[in-house]
Amino acid sequence: MSAAPDQPTSGSLPPLPGATILGYPRIGADRELKKALESAWRGSTTLADLRASAADLRAATRSHLAALGLGGPASVPADFTYYDQVHQVTTALGAVPERFADLRGTAGQGFPGLGLEEYFTVARGEGERAAAEMTKWLDSNYHYLVPELDETTPVRYALGFGAVDPTDGPVAQVLEAARAGTDVRPVVVGPVTYLLLAKASDAAGRDFHPLDRLGDVLDAYAHLLVDLWAAGATWVQLDEPALACDAWDVPEERILAAVHQAYTLLSAVTERPRILVAGTYGPLGAALPVLGATGVEAVGLDLVAGRLPNAEDLATLEGKTVVAGVVSGRNIWRTDLSAALSTLEALRDALPAGTPVTVATSTSLQHVPHDVGRETGIDPEIRSWLAFADQKVGEVLTLARGLAQGREAVADELARDAELRARRAAHPGVRRDEVRDAVASVTQADRTRAPYPERKAAQDARLGLPLIPTTTIGSFPQTAEIRRARAAHRRGELGAAGYEDAMRAEIARVVALQEEIGLDVLVHGEAERNDMVQYFAELLDGFAATEHGWVQSYGSRCTRPSILWGDVARPAPMTVAWSAYAQSLTDKPMKGMLTGPVTIMAWSFVRDDIPRAQVADQLGLALRAEVADLEAAGIGVVQVDEPAIRETLPLRRADRPAYLQWSVGSFRLATGGAAPATQVHTHLCYSEFDVVIDAVDHLDADVTSIEASRSRMDILPAVAAHGFERQLGPGIWDIHSPRVPSVEECTELLRRAVDALGAGRVWANPDCGLKTRAYAETEASLRNLVDAAKAVRESL
Repeated sequence: MSAAPDQPTSGSLPPLPGATILGYPRIGADRELKKALESAWRGSTTLADLRASAADLRAATRSHLAALGLGGPASVPADFTYYDQVHQVTTALGAVPERFADLRGTAGQGFPGLGLEEYFTVARGEGERAAAEMTKWLDSNYHYLVPELDETTPVRYALGFGAVDPTDGPVAQVLEAARAGTDVRPVVVGPVTYLLLAKASDAAGRDFHPLDRLGDVLDAYAHLLVDLWAAGATWVQLDEPALACDAWDVPEERILAAVHQAYTLLSAVTERPRILVAGTYGPLGAALPVLGATGVEAVGLDLVAGRLPNAEDLATLEGKTVVAGVVSGRNIWRTDLSAALSTLEALRDALPAGTPVTVATSTSLQHVPHDVGRETGIDPEIRSWLAFADQKVGEVLTLARGLAQGREAVADELARDAELRARRAAHPGVRRDEVRDAVASVTQADRTRAPYPERKAAQDARLGLPLIPTTTIGSFPQTAEIRRARAAHRRGELGAAGYEDAMRAEIARVVALQEEIGLDVLVHGEAERNDMVQYFAELLDGFAATEHGWVQSYGSRCTRPSILWGDVARPAPMTVAWSAYAQSLTDKPMKGMLTGPVTIMAWSFVRDDIPRAQVADQLGLALRAEVADLEAAGIGVVQVDEPAIRETLPLRRADRPAYLQWSVGSFRLATGGAAPATQVHTHLCYSEFDVVIDAVDHLDADVTSIEASRSRMDILPAVAAHGFERQLGPGIWDIHSPRVPSVEECTELLRRAVDALGAGRVWANPDCGLKTRAYAETEASLRNLVDAAKAVRESL
C-alpha cells in the first residue's frame, strides 16, 4: 500500500484531542450492515456490492461523528469489521482452525490472511466443517469468535492486517479516510487480549497456552504499525479489555510479563503511529504500572467500571496522555455530569503536573443504540433520562469543555442534568412500595424446592419420558409471514382476533411438525414473541421498548434491548394462554417457556439507581407468579432460560461470590414454588459452563441445556468431575451456523455425552433456540437429532 499524502514525521504527530470515543456502533443506525451482509450471503448481491455498502456506512459514520463535534485529529475511531473484531485478527494472521487450512492465503499476493468470502466461511461454517467457536465478549452480550491455536498454527502478518482489497483492514480504513480528508484512529484488539481470549486447539500439546505464540503475534503487530505509519495514521488504539479480568487460566505474573514484552517491543518500533492502549471493562489493576513503564504514548482507563487508580500507579503515567473513560459505553442512562466532572478533576489533580487528560467513553459504544432522539414512542419523560451513542458523544464533549474551561463553562448543562435526575428519582413508577415490600418479605424457604430425588420420581411418573429424551430449546423459525402479521397488528392493520388466529395457526403447525418428527417434549414455537426478553418487557410494568434501539450481538445478528427503568410488577399472565392452547393439541408434554430474571436484566438496559440484586428479585417474583399460573393450566414442564448468567459474571474473582448469591437466588425465587412433579428446565448458551458449573448446580433445575456443539463437548469433563447429579442437555446442533449436522455427527456428540454422564442423565437438543434458522434446515437437523438419539438408545 502506498503512503498517504502529507505523511507526518515522528516528531510532528499531533496529540490526542481533549475528547474522543473508543468506538462507535458499526451495524448502522438502520442496520445497513446487517442487510448488506445477509443479502450477500443469500447471493442476492455480490461481495463487491457488500464492500460498497460497507464503505458508504464508514463514510457516513465519519461524517456523522464530525458533525457531532469530534473534529480533532485522530478523535474518530476506525473500528469497522464485517463480522467480529477478534475474527478480524485471526483471519488477518491466517491463524484459522486446521479444518479451514485450505483457505489460508486467499487474500492474495502470497500473504497468509483470508479473503472476505473465506472470512465468512470460517465464521459461519461450511458443509461438514463446523464454524469457529463463539462465546461472550467478557461480561457483555456481544459474541466473539474464539481463536484456536497450537504450536504449529500459522501466525504471520497479512498486508494491511486484512484482505488486500482496499476496503478491508485497518490500514485500508486509514487510507480511505485520508482520501476523504479525515485523520482516523484505527482500532485493533490488543495482542495480549487476543491471546488470552484464544483457546488451545485439539492438536495442541498438553502444556501449550496461546500466550506461547506471543512473539509471533507481536511480529505481525509490529508490521501493522509500520504499515499504519506509511498510510498516514497518527494514532492507533490497541484494546486490552482482558487485563480487567483476573480469572484467566494462567498466572497473573505471566500476563504482566506479556504486557511488558508486548508494549516494550511495539513502542520501540521506530516509524509508527502513537499508541493508545485502552484498558476497558474494568480497572487495569497491576497492569497499569507495567504499561506506564513502557513507551506507549497513551493509556485508557475505564472509570465507570473501575475507580481512580492510586497516586503511585498514576505517577507511572507521567509523560503519557491519560484517556479517562467517564461516560459509560455500556448503558443508556444519562451520565451524572457533575459526578463525572468531579472524577476528571480528581484525576487531573492526582496525575503528575502537566499530564494531558482526554475525556472519553469507558468502552466502545458498540453496546448501545445510535440515537435516542429517534425513539418517539417512548414516554418523553423517560426518554429525557436516556443517552444513546450520539448523546454520549455530546456528554464527552461537554465534560471535556468543563475540564478545560471550568465548571462555569458548562453550568447550564450541569443544571439541566441535575434537574432531570431529580425528576427521574421522583417518578411514581421508579419506586412502588408494594413491590419493595414483597421483595423484603422473601425468605429462604421461597427459594427452596423439594429434594431432587423426590422431584425426579414424581416427574418420571407424570411424564413417562424415554431414555435420552429429545426436545428443542423453545423458539421455532420466525417466518416472513409471522413477522408480517406481527407488524400489521402493531400498526393496527390486523385486529386482535386476526392476529391471535394467525399465531394459533402457526402454533398448531409447529406442534404437528414436532409430533411428526418424533420429539419427546414439545414447545409451542414462540411465534407470538418478537424477542425472548422484549416480549416479557412489554407485558411487565417498569419497562420501555425502543423502535430503533438495535445493537449488534454477533455477525449480522442484532437485538433491541428493552429499558428497565422502574419497579417491576406483572399485571396479568403473560404466556399461559399460548402454552395451554399448544398443550391442548398434543398428548406429549408441552414446555412453558419463560426468560429468567438474570437474562431479562442482562439483555435489557437495566436501571442504575438501585442494587441489581433487588431488581433480580422483583423479576423473580413476577416469574414465580407466572410459573404458578402455568401449573394451574396443566403445564408439567416449565423452562426458565438463563443464558446470561455466565456473561454477567464479574471479571474479578473477588466480586463473584456476591453476584452468584443473588443471581442464583433470583432464579430459585422464580422456580421455588413449583410442585415436585413439575419438571423445571433452564438453558445456558455460549456460557463457558465449566466456569460457573457450581453456580449452575445451585440453580437446582431438573434439566439444564447448554451450548456444547461448537466446543465439541469440551464442557463434559468439568461436568463429570463436578458430580453434577441432575439431567443435562449438551447441545448437539449448532444453530448459529446455517449448516445441517449429519446423523453421524449428532450421534458422535451424543455418545460423548452419554460416556461422560451416563445415559440416564442426558437429553438430546439443539444448543439454542431456532428463531433465526429457516424451516428447511430446521426440519432436516431435528430429524437427524432424533435419529441420533434413537441410535444411541438402541446401542445401549
